[in-house]
Amino acid sequence: MKPLRAEEIVGVWGTVLLPVQEDEAIDWGRLDEEIAVLLESGLHGIYTNGTAGEFYNQTESEFDTLSEKLAAAAELKGVPFQLGCAHPLPLASMERVKRAKSLQPGAIQIILPDWVAPNRAELFRYIEKMASVADPVGLVIYNPPHAKKQLRPEDYRDLLLEGFPIVGCKTAGGDDRWYEKMRSLPFPFSYFVPGHRLASGIKQGAKGSYSNIACLHPKGALKWHKMIMSDPITAKVWEEKLGFFFQEAIFPLIQKDGYSDTAVDKFLAAIGDWAEIGTRLRWPYQGIPVALAQEKRKQLEGILPGLFQ
Repeated sequence: MKPLRAEEIVGVWGTVLLPVQEDEAIDWGRLDEEIAVLLESGLHGIYTNGTAGEFYNQTESEFDTLSEKLAAAAELKGVPFQLGCAHPLPLASMERVKRAKSLQPGAIQIILPDWVAPNRAELFRYIEKMASVADPVGLVIYNPPHAKKQLRPEDYRDLLLEGFPIVGCKTAGGDDRWYEKMRSLPFPFSYFVPGHRLASGIKQGAKGSYSNIACLHPKGALKWHKMIMSDPITAKVWEEKLGFFFQEAIFPLIQKDGYSDTAVDKFLAAIGDWAEIGTRLRWPYQGIPVALAQEKRKQLEGILPGLFQ
């Protein structure tokens, strides 16, 4: 597909989650089935290798196979796709970008160097090199709350003014002042916010979400997005109910039980029960017992019965 402009990166995007077998191997058959479900769901786009995709725990051969599988399937269906090329090692991330570019994704997602946080000069050197390698494909910067280098709206402004082909970012959002600054960036820029805050985020100017609600249920996430655009009052009520569910049923799994965000995203898919992915994470990381999923699903259906319908 042709490279996406920032204005074209909108809506609800779903991630590819790794089905991991007991021997730690990726179940490629189940992954093909998962990709097929995502592509048929109507989501605005699909991407690989965010945190939930366990990019940090794949061999290079596995990374290539995953990228090739999504690219071939998405091209066949005409669905926009992005390839996540993050790696804890900057040089390895750059090599992933080189290989992924040949698959003609709409955009390439990267993280910033993380073991040692880059200063301003190092940030510009890094983005300059990655952009050159990715050209003509634009970059989406994945900057989660746990990243050592937290980009401010002023940083995105400076990168855009420098002429780097940064088309978007994946962030945790911010307060009213943060949104005001993001709305005033000098060029079109697609900033995405967490899926469960999408209604309030779009109201403030966000363009969409690389969505944890799509992990929960792709069609439910799309249904909610359509509601956001056509009936924002009801959509805000849904956001409040989703927020209550996450506060009561999901966040304690992180805050009290010590599970990772990756474990939670896979567990959300088990709650939604839309594909045979499982909740196992690759060693040494621990998934949430799948037996808990039915209990949480009943809890969510009691709070927000319309999501799965």
